[in-house]
Amino acid sequence: MRKKIPVSAIKIGMYILELDRPWIETSFLFQGFAVLDDEDIAKLNKHCEYVFIDTEQGLDIDHSNGDGDKLGNWHIDLTSQESEADTSRRLEQEMKATVSSSASRPPRYQDKSSLEDELEVASETTVKTRNVIRSILDDVRLGKSIDTEGAKKAVGSMVQSIIRNPDAMVCLSQLKVKDEYTALHSLRVSILALAFGRHLGFDEEQLNLLGLGALLHDVGKMKVPNDIINKPGRLTEQEFDIMRSHVPEGVKILEATSGVHTVAIDVARYHHERSSGEGYAKGLKEGQISHFGKIGGIVDCYDAITSDRAYHEGMSSHGALKKMYEWRHKDFDPKLIEQFIQCMGIYPIGSLVEMTTGSIGVVATINRERRLKPKVVMILTESKIPMKPPKVIDLMANLPGVEGKPLAIKAVLPSGTHDINPTDFLPIREDLFKSS
Repeated sequence: MRKKIPVSAIKIGMYILELDRPWIETSFLFQGFAVLDDEDIAKLNKHCEYVFIDTEQGLDIDHSNGDGDKLGNWHIDLTSQESEADTSRRLEQEMKATVSSSASRPPRYQDKSSLEDELEVASETTVKTRNVIRSILDDVRLGKSIDTEGAKKAVGSMVQSIIRNPDAMVCLSQLKVKDEYTALHSLRVSILALAFGRHLGFDEEQLNLLGLGALLHDVGKMKVPNDIINKPGRLTEQEFDIMRSHVPEGVKILEATSGVHTVAIDVARYHHERSSGEGYAKGLKEGQISHFGKIGGIVDCYDAITSDRAYHEGMSSHGALKKMYEWRHKDFDPKLIEQFIQCMGIYPIGSLVEMTTGSIGVVATINRERRLKPKVVMILTESKIPMKPPKVIDLMANLPGVEGKPLAIKAVLPSGTHDINPTDFLPIREDLFKSS
C-alpha cells in the first residue's frame, strides 16, 4: 500500500516509492528504492518534507513500537490511504477538469501545413540542429568559443517549422538516443520550449530568444565529469554539488559569449529553480524566477522525466504531465503548468492508449481545440490482433464506441505494453540520428 509519511518517520528498511519533488532535484536521481542506512535517511531529510512509501516492498509505520509518535502533528489517516491506482485516477480526473475549464487565449498562430507536409523539412532541420548543438558542446568541452550565429540560424529554422505546424517537431522529439543524452536533450528542450512559446502567443523574436536559450541551457554540463552525469546509482552530496554547478558554469559561459541576449541566458540561469525556493543554484522563489526561466524549468523537467537514463527509466508523456500537475503548486507556476498541458495535449503525441472498445493505438497528432479528441493510429483490435495496415482515426469524427457513446481514449499505457514501441507507429524515421 502507498502511504504518505513525514521524513521524520522514515526508517531503514522502508521502500521509498515517491518523493515530494521531482527526482532530478535530489541526489537520488531515481525513485523507487529501499532505505539502506542512516545516510539515506539524512539525505531524505535534507531534500524532502514528506515521501510516499510502499508497505508491500518495505517496512510500514509501527505504532506499537513508538513510530506513531514520529508523526507528530502530521494529520493523516494511515488507514485510509489512496491506492496508487486511485491516486492516479484522481489526478487524471482533476487534471482533465482543470485544463478543460482553463481559459484559452485566442491563438496567435494557425497551422499552415499538415503534419505530413511539415515532417520532411522538420526532419532536415532537426538533424542540422542536432549537429550544431553537438559541435557547440564539443567546443565548450575544449574551451573554445560558441558558434552563436550557427545556433541562431538553426533555431530560426526550428521557429519557422514550429510556427507552420508544431506537431512535426514535437513528433520528432520522441526520438531519443540514450548514449547521446545531453545533445539530444538540449535539442528536445528547445523544441518543447518553442512549441510552448507558440502556444503562449510569443512573437517571432521572442521565440528565437527562447529557443536559443533552451538549446544552450545545459552547456555548463560540459564542465561536469561524465562519470557523475552518467552514474547509475545515487550521487554523494559532493557529487551532487558538482552536478548542480553546471548551472553557474553555463551562465558564466553564456555571459562571456557575444550575441546571446540576457533573456535567453535566463533559461540556463533559472531552469533548476523552483517556486518553493528548494531548487538550485540560488534557491530562488516564485517571484524571483523570470518568465523564460519558468518555461525552461517546465520543459527541462518534462524531457528529463520522460527520458531513459542509466539511473532512471523514463515515464510516459501522459504520466509526466500528471506528475507535473501534481507538483504545480510547489515547484512550478500553476497557470503555466495548465497551459503546458494544453499545449502538449492531455494525451501527448506518442502516447500508447487503450480505447473504450479495448483496441490499442498511438496518438499521432493532438487536437488544439478539443484536447481529448486527438488523431490516433490504431494498432491492435479489441481482441489484441494486429491491424494490417494500422489505421489512422480522428476522434473528432465521433466514431461508435461502447454503450452508445462515441469512441474515446480509456487509458494511457506504459510504453512497451503489448510489446509496442510507440515511435514505430509515428511517421518518423528511426534512423534519423543514427548517422554521425
